[in-house]
Amino acid sequence: MQIDTGNTGFMLLCSSLVMLMTPGLAFFYGGLVGRKNVLAIMIQSFVSMGWTTVLWWAFGFSMCFSGNLQNGTDYGGIVGNFDWMFLRGITLDMPSPINDTIPMIVFCAYQMMFAIITPALITGAFTNRVTFKAYMLFLTGWLVCVYFPFVHMVWGGGLLASWGVLDFAGGIVVHNIAGIAALASVLYVGKRKVQDRGPHSIPLVALGTGLLWFGWYGFNAGSEFRVDSVTAVAFLNTDVAASFAAVAWLCMDWITSRKPKFLGLLTGAVAGLATITPAAGYVSPATACLIGVIAGVVCFYAVALKNKLGWDDALDVWGVHGVGGFIGIILCGVFATKAFNPAGVDGLLNGNTRFFLVQCLAVAVSSAWAFVFTLGMLKVIDLITPVKVAEGTEEIGLDEGLHGERAYLGEGV
Repeated sequence: MQIDTGNTGFMLLCSSLVMLMTPGLAFFYGGLVGRKNVLAIMIQSFVSMGWTTVLWWAFGFSMCFSGNLQNGTDYGGIVGNFDWMFLRGITLDMPSPINDTIPMIVFCAYQMMFAIITPALITGAFTNRVTFKAYMLFLTGWLVCVYFPFVHMVWGGGLLASWGVLDFAGGIVVHNIAGIAALASVLYVGKRKVQDRGPHSIPLVALGTGLLWFGWYGFNAGSEFRVDSVTAVAFLNTDVAASFAAVAWLCMDWITSRKPKFLGLLTGAVAGLATITPAAGYVSPATACLIGVIAGVVCFYAVALKNKLGWDDALDVWGVHGVGGFIGIILCGVFATKAFNPAGVDGLLNGNTRFFLVQCLAVAVSSAWAFVFTLGMLKVIDLITPVKVAEGTEEIGLDEGLHGERAYLGEGV
């Protein structure tokens, strides 16, 4: 293997950027809840950095990327063959499967950062309601039953890849399945019994948004796995879509509430980032502008629908990530063009109806899988240990009730 130091250095930087997104998510979610539940929601993100890494080393990487459907060396195109458990056989001179100028160990590290943040996204839906023991079981089961299979199916040469599904940086693999899992969790766990008075710190939300936005350049641009013009397009599309979505959500907020809301601007940016993710390296910057506007408006109304239906998705994971990832995959099927990625495909607007239909089918399958497996998993966990916290714990706050700690001195919610 001939290592390209530029590509390898770039991927190490991108891995670091994606890692930074998980603390960013912790701050984003931490600011949105009340003062009594800040640490409980933040630890759920940070513990994923530790425990997901353990699982990734033990068998997660192998479940995702060893073997493939074409050669018949995986398990039905659903999961890998476990040959790389404990990273055995991963040597210094082994090339990555995407780009043979990058070492496999760098590819492993980059993909690990995706695995860390994806289940952490779900936690915003059931904030203030789930015991830490149940969350640890959920984190483990969800990675094994939902995340690892979809990584293999889409990015590891599995079933969906054989259909021709394209997901540049995680519309299905990250945002859609996390958002749908969040919805299933909300419906299973039910509403909070104690009213939370968050957001307690919009500046914390702003800090988290900034870290997420910054890290997202590594998330999307890094998914090209080399430094070329497509990398630059993905980078630009990421920023453009986030910006247009932020302004679109701000406008929707301004129209409906008569005031421009900072929190709306921040939420819109994240919606735009989630929505452009699957299409970032397949569409033009002009299309990214349109996708951003669509994301800002559609996700805004998705959150409004959630409120109308009375779903207690505390931090709007379904409305932002689930809906954003869903429409991002569909819009990729519509707008993808070889003019901005010769290695990609043309979408519906360029005459490729089959690709559009494949994208629609893939996102439908992923949504159903994530919903059913998440619901089933929560029911099994409830047989082992209670999923929902006691009302007394919810009353005093999960920080003190579950962890014996406080984020802030003094009284307050």
